[in-house]
Amino acid sequence: MTAARDLTGPAGPPLGDAPPLRLSFDGPLAVLTIDRPPENVFDRTMLDCWRRATDWLTRNPPRALLINAHGRVVSTGLDVTILDELSRHGAERFWAEQLGTVRALEELPCPTVFAAHGLTLTAAFEIALTCDFVLATRTARFGLVERRVAFVPSMGGLQRLAARAGRSRAAQLVMTGDFYRASTLADWGVVDALFDPAAFADQARAYAMRLAHGPTRAHAATKRVLAAVRDGGVAEADAVQPRISGAVARTEDHHRAVRAFLAQGPLHETVYFGR
Repeated sequence: MTAARDLTGPAGPPLGDAPPLRLSFDGPLAVLTIDRPPENVFDRTMLDCWRRATDWLTRNPPRALLINAHGRVVSTGLDVTILDELSRHGAERFWAEQLGTVRALEELPCPTVFAAHGLTLTAAFEIALTCDFVLATRTARFGLVERRVAFVPSMGGLQRLAARAGRSRAAQLVMTGDFYRASTLADWGVVDALFDPAAFADQARAYAMRLAHGPTRAHAATKRVLAAVRDGGVAEADAVQPRISGAVARTEDHHRAVRAFLAQGPLHETVYFGR
């Protein structure tokens, strides 16, 4: 494993001095780390760093992205003083901007993995729901607790939770405002894999690294087909599938993998290079 290379300087997005969000690389794997303990609150500085980071990743897509956090909790969520300010003016524009960040993350052509080792609330949970895979420790807890301030999740989490778990489960989680264990959300299809806390950091990174070493263009094609299902159902996906598959069929990654399969069998060890 190569050492992480910090990209918050001139080579990466300008996130400022001691940013609450850091972008680094571990070989082919990009790692976004939430790093403003003890609570990792999503204040305006944090949100601005997310916008800058996702803009940079859109222009420079990695082979895979892992999102994790430092500290006792992943995040206690959105800074409530922001809601107090928005109650007077600017709410619609503000939430449109945050949804733009979420959509940019969701539309990255690479696999995205969110690793939750502890409490993950509101904005952080909504970002997790944007990712392709959500990993968690067995003791992690999640919540969309906006009901406590008579509000609604507004960074796309409600609709993405409904897409994963169904409308009634999404309504239950949001309307109760309770914390839900990762094991419960795994049963609901929201959390994709559970790991023990002691080895979680290493196992989450290994999970994401495996994706980073995979057939990148094929992964991007998978995401495009699934986006078509989300936007227009199976019929829409069927309509775009031939074009997407035709493009993947012309990639060198695909040609090399087919030749390796024919020569070595299904357990071949092919190194993929496509972006």
